[in-house]
Amino acid sequence: MARTRVGFDSAGIEIAAHLYIPDSPVVGRRPALVVGHPGTGVKEQTSGTYAQLMAERGFVTLAFDAAHQGESGGLPRGLEDPAQRVEDFKAAVSYLTTRDEVDPGRVGLLGICASGGYSLAATGGDHRVKAVATVCTAEPARQFRFGADGSQDPAVFQALLDAAAQARTRAARGEDPGVLTMFPGTAQEAGAVGGEHGIEGWEYYCGARGYHERSAKFLTWDSVDKMASSDVFRAVPLIGPRPVLQIIGERAVTAWMAIEAHQAVTGPKELHRIPGASHVDLYDKREYIDQAIDKLTDYFTTHLDK
Repeated sequence: MARTRVGFDSAGIEIAAHLYIPDSPVVGRRPALVVGHPGTGVKEQTSGTYAQLMAERGFVTLAFDAAHQGESGGLPRGLEDPAQRVEDFKAAVSYLTTRDEVDPGRVGLLGICASGGYSLAATGGDHRVKAVATVCTAEPARQFRFGADGSQDPAVFQALLDAAAQARTRAARGEDPGVLTMFPGTAQEAGAVGGEHGIEGWEYYCGARGYHERSAKFLTWDSVDKMASSDVFRAVPLIGPRPVLQIIGERAVTAWMAIEAHQAVTGPKELHRIPGASHVDLYDKREYIDQAIDKLTDYFTTHLDK
């Protein structure tokens, strides 16, 4: 399996990506997958893991950094723009259709965490995508508004919108608007805010478990007010009759978002639970990832060969 650095354009922004090509012999062109990373993640973390493992199963895979993040272009750095994130997936599909190794009629999307929501929206609006799957689906706007577990006090998001408005005013005056830091200084502080889910997220992004220097761990403040008017799940009913697979951890506090998306799917659908796994366990723990890869392999082999 070979990994190659590649790039492509997404609405005028240069996107950095890794292309994984299986080295096993094959007659003709291969099916391909676009693999998207979690929020504030980069292609060298969990999306790269899934891309490599799916390439070992015979798929050409493309793991990319979202615009404004990682090694991709775009200013300001750290912007989370839902519309741009959806566009990144569509641009990645366009890139794959230009590759000689890829059968352009057999392209699927695989979104992890925040990219789960974005990949569903991209599939709804792009009929070149033949099948979509997600792992630990999260919808960033919902998570900002309602919290990871769906029980957040509405006052929290209102306070974030206040801060975002003040940041826009500072920027208009030529002042530094600052950024929204996504993680506190310690795992204990993260746990006080987000419980076990918060601790696991801190350990992955800030600790030895999954740290990467290009994972910014902050967002621009205007990312917040963009979430106020975003709902990528609105496109989910447009996916049918194409299939949707969502894989979630049995213990994931975020599962309510996958369930909501599942209820909106109009075509073939499956919500598959990995026993014992939390949300973050599906980022890096092979005992859970391997189960997900087996399920994804069966799913995409079936639906990209039709």
